Amino acid sequence: MTETRPFGLDTLSESVYRMLLIHAEDGPPQIAERLARPEADILVALERLADLALVRPPGAAGRWRAVNPEVGLAALLARQEAEAARRQSELERNRGAMAGLIAEYALVRQQSPASGVEMISSLYDVRDRLEQLAAEAVVEVLSFAPGGPQPAAVMEASRQLDQQSLERGVRMRTVYLDSVRNDPATVQYAQWLNELGGTVRTVPALPLRMIIADGSIAVVPLDPDDPSKGAVLLRSPGVVAALCALFEQLWERAKPLGEASSRDTHGLTDQERQLLRLLADGLTDERAAQRLGVSLRTVRRMMSTLMARMDSRSRFQAGIKVSALGWLDDDPPPTPSLPWHADQAGV
Repeated sequence: MTETRPFGLDTLSESVYRMLLIHAEDGPPQIAERLARPEADILVALERLADLALVRPPGAAGRWRAVNPEVGLAALLARQEAEAARRQSELERNRGAMAGLIAEYALVRQQSPASGVEMISSLYDVRDRLEQLAAEAVVEVLSFAPGGPQPAAVMEASRQLDQQSLERGVRMRTVYLDSVRNDPATVQYAQWLNELGGTVRTVPALPLRMIIADGSIAVVPLDPDDPSKGAVLLRSPGVVAALCALFEQLWERAKPLGEASSRDTHGLTDQERQLLRLLADGLTDERAAQRLGVSLRTVRRMMSTLMARMDSRSRFQAGIKVSALGWLDDDPPPTPSLPWHADQAGV
């Protein structure tokens, strides 16, 4: 199988392009000799590079010419970003359509205990149901808390219920976003939970808001981007097991709140690395800010700092240098997507 390199180039095409940049006078026979490959393979690679506008075919000069990489690769990256934006837009439309179908399905089936699905349409009913589940939990409560720093009113409303649960011996494990580390009120609340026996960790990004009680009941939003649309309560053992596995996967990668943030071998924090990955995947600054639980201004300040470190004058150039520097090559697994069974249940 042909290995694909950054910018969608296969290994041979990238090598041919490099040879033309370094040895501008070489033709296919010389490049074939340097790379120890058949000349026919070199010609195929050159045609592929021409299709990508990275080389110009022989003209009056009678030789293949490499396009300046800052121009050629920037144009290629622009096309890839446009395609990624198109795919992201299509994904958003599909997710919206799925949410609508799930809502209709839940409304039809919610009166049937055998379905394992309960639709909770009102935000107030969602809060009441969560309080009931927390009060009835006897073993453990697991939760994802995206959105960055938590509103003071929400934390105050949860304080008594959390304390009662912990005093009953219920284990509580909560995953927040790394961005809460900069919010004194949320940090104070998390430290209070730790003192009572709860455990708090953080990650750069979370897939959705979620609460699981006793490994048997899960509550997730009907639309992860708009909690006001209501929630779905799930009792199906297969679906809940998949969501528990999702939680454990992120929990293993999450860092305890009291542990200092570290930088990788490239000098990147987990949050900076996640931002680069989100933008590389085609998300806008606004969507990236939402996923990281920070302000749009913070995202743009982070990108400005990273671009300065790379000595890049534009996002295009920054994208090229991120690949060239290998900043994402040894990236840990991205934030897990939702398990297949969970997708089918309206998560």
